[in-house]
Amino acid sequence: MGSCKENHQENPQQSNCGFVQGPIIVGAGPSGLAAAACLSNHGVPSLILEKSDCIASLWQHKTYDRLKLHLPKQFCELPLMGFPEDFPRYPTKSQFVSYMETYASHFSIKPKFNQAVQSAEFDSGFWRVKTQDFEYISKWLIVATGENAEPVVPEIGGMEKFQGPILHTSLYKSGSDFRNQRVLVVGCGNSGMEVSLDLCRHNANPHMVVRNTVHVLPREMFGFSTFGIAMALLKWLPLKLVDKVLLLLATIILGNTDQLGLRRPKTGPIELKNATGKTPVLDVGALSQIKSGKIKVVVEGVKEITRNGARFMNGQEKEFDSIILATGYKSNVPTWLKGCDFFTKEGMPKTPFPDCWKGSEGLYTVGFTRRGLLGTASNAVEIANDIAQLWKTNKDCRSSCNSHIIILK
Repeated sequence: MGSCKENHQENPQQSNCGFVQGPIIVGAGPSGLAAAACLSNHGVPSLILEKSDCIASLWQHKTYDRLKLHLPKQFCELPLMGFPEDFPRYPTKSQFVSYMETYASHFSIKPKFNQAVQSAEFDSGFWRVKTQDFEYISKWLIVATGENAEPVVPEIGGMEKFQGPILHTSLYKSGSDFRNQRVLVVGCGNSGMEVSLDLCRHNANPHMVVRNTVHVLPREMFGFSTFGIAMALLKWLPLKLVDKVLLLLATIILGNTDQLGLRRPKTGPIELKNATGKTPVLDVGALSQIKSGKIKVVVEGVKEITRNGARFMNGQEKEFDSIILATGYKSNVPTWLKGCDFFTKEGMPKTPFPDCWKGSEGLYTVGFTRRGLLGTASNAVEIANDIAQLWKTNKDCRSSCNSHIIILK
């Protein structure tokens, strides 16, 4: 592998690689911004590489219009700067994007946009990160692309035959595009529930496929955030007992969801979230529409897509005008991080929380805790503290690097 020094000597005006002062951060979403801010607070510079043209591209380009934070804002703050006091308890999509833009500006975070990382590999003491037109080199690499980097699009037989549109929720914006249509929604997580609710409010006729078990909890219980109640109880009670309390209260408030075709898993909601990352649905109105029959629950899985609709596992066929895939997202780390056994084939750290933030050879991860933005904030603080200690004792290396290769600040 050639060095930057060799490239620079051959053509000093067109060197295509450079040494980064501080860590390279891949991803300019909340995780990458939080890591950069915490590093900056310690006086450590960093460089964020972002494949899109803006920060928080998932929020800006791949979320539906009605989206709000599912948790109260105090549980979704990034480190070192809270939400504006005049923001509502559950900020809207545009308010959250505004908050992140203000956050980036406050900490002078300036990512390099349109830099899609093609590979990152540890070589001879350094991380070499290649994009489509440049190679960045650093002692440290922070993977901040998160658990939700790419849409999961299932392969269902016959999709090519369907006459109407088939789209993932990452492309869905509003139910106004589906007014008076029969819409099949495949998936019953938070996205599936909210899209179905949005469709319902725009006079569409949603049919939601609920193939697997799902925990549905009220977003609030007796005026308090369900998540806040859970966090408070966990300080005093065992996790399994907290799950039992939540499920008892949920049944009192929502009734027996099994009777609606929404079967609960045997494992409690918090235990399941920690173990698998499967988030309980926090109901914001969909359940009442299911009870009224405006959202139809389909408990049979889809066997195949037909020209005019879908055939289900029980052999029944139904006609639909559109199909929306609320099938979630996945990590994309395995596609670009090379020669590293820290991640599973699914792109998640093998080491469980709370120690999933640090690998070996200067590798770090932020946003892979299965614990939302609270986990992201915790990761960012830990990473910055660790790198700051190394930064203070790494002056000799930085001086050596300065004399050998081009420096990017």
